[in-house]
Amino acid sequence: MTDIGEVSLTVNDTPRTLPVGATCRDLVSLETGREIGDDGRAPTGQGLGVALARAGVVVPRGAWAYTEILDGDTFELVTAVQGG
Repeated sequence: MTDIGEVSLTVNDTPRTLPVGATCRDLVSLETGREIGDDGRAPTGQGLGVALARAGVVVPRGAWAYTEILDGDTFELVTAVQGG
C-alpha cells in the first residue's frame, strides 16, 4: 500500500512509487537521469534512444508529457545500444 499522494508502479519488473500526478515524462527522466522536453526529446532536440511501454503498449514519446501514471501501472523501459 502506498502513502496518500503516491502511486505504485512497476518498471522493468522493479516496484517503484511516484507522486500522484507523475507522468511518463517524469518516469523516463527519473530513470534516465536526463531532462526531457514536452516532445519527448532532450532539450537539444536530440532523441533519447529509449522507448516506453505501458502494459505492453508503446507510449508515443509525444504523449509522455501528458500521460499520467496510474496506481498499479506496469512499464518496460528499453534503451537502444550501439553495436549490439
